[in-house]
Amino acid sequence: MSYSPSSKKTIFAAMGANLAIAITKFIAASITGSSAMISEGIHSVVDTGDQLVLLLGIRRSQKPADDSHPFGYGQELYFWTFIVAILIFALGGGMSIYEGITHLIHPSPLENPMWNYIVLGMAMLLEGFSWTVALKEFLPTKGKQNFWQAIKNSKDPTVFTILFEDTAAILGLFVALIGIFLGHLFNNVYFDGIASIIIGIILAIVAVVLARESKGLLLGESANPQTITNIRSLSKTEPGVQEVIRVLTMQLAPQEVLLNLEIQFSKNLTGEEIALTVENLEVKIRQKHPEIKQIFIEAKSLTATRKFSPTSQ
Repeated sequence: MSYSPSSKKTIFAAMGANLAIAITKFIAASITGSSAMISEGIHSVVDTGDQLVLLLGIRRSQKPADDSHPFGYGQELYFWTFIVAILIFALGGGMSIYEGITHLIHPSPLENPMWNYIVLGMAMLLEGFSWTVALKEFLPTKGKQNFWQAIKNSKDPTVFTILFEDTAAILGLFVALIGIFLGHLFNNVYFDGIASIIIGIILAIVAVVLARESKGLLLGESANPQTITNIRSLSKTEPGVQEVIRVLTMQLAPQEVLLNLEIQFSKNLTGEEIALTVENLEVKIRQKHPEIKQIFIEAKSLTATRKFSPTSQ
């Protein structure tokens, strides 16, 4: 199983940007005492850790199949993406909300806001770069679907996770900017704490969405609906296939699908002809959908229990 270099490129771009942003945010927070800036620094550190977790998930998911995992370890990536969602919720969202509440209870005056504005401007540029890289990798997979449908149908969580993280980061930067600006404009220290809480809520919402999408993949989500439709249509074009009863698929990894095809063959076919039909059908399916690595075809016209399971790759 292989992953496109573009997925890793997206992760490395985001990781480099977040690490640089985190350092500058904490420096600015130490100078100005801004609660929103501390929250943003925490956010960037969590995002950097999340990218390391995604790289770990990619590496572990590439382990070859063995006796205990005959279909490979591809779903490890989905597990680690789920862990990323938990980290965003607990560390990013939770700590930002906590920092904001603490600042409301024990407010401290902001000093030298110019540093905050400089750092936020730099952060917006870096996050915008990372977001653009992720968006460019995501758009080719979108096709004619709307944005949300493309997210739901995507089987590679690395790109849309980075896209969601960067979107949340950009929104958080705008909230921090507004909070700091209003705090100094009205000489009210509470705006900064409120901004920190809003940033935490944004992160929590993003984490819940990511967790929901990762859960579906982790629990054995089917392949793309269009893929299933294509397989059914392709099977019907093969001579000797009378009816396609069921098309069962499971997404094992971003580029790996398991297919179980239940077919009613013509009654006048011999066993040899059915075997040849199965072989031809398998070749056609793999040519059209190379992501389908394992194919199991059940021939209903022979017996209720006999199955053709061509050699899997």
